[in-house]
Amino acid sequence: MTKATRGTELTPFEKERNKAISKVRYIVEQYFGLSHLHNNAFRARFTRLIKNAIDALFRQMAFNLQRGTKVLKTA
Repeated sequence: MTKATRGTELTPFEKERNKAISKVRYIVEQYFGLSHLHNNAFRARFTRLIKNAIDALFRQMAFNLQRGTKVLKTA
């Protein structure tokens, strides 16, 4: 991604390129943020986006199951 500097603006090509990159980048950064927040993970375990998405899904399910058991024990 490129940034505009003082006195110069991005060209239309650079703006379109940034939009195309950001559509994929937010997915990757969201995975890193969630895994770091809940699991203290600093790196992705897999190199493919789909594998990381499945890993995140399983981590979320495990978190919900763990939380559900705690809620049921207190109820």
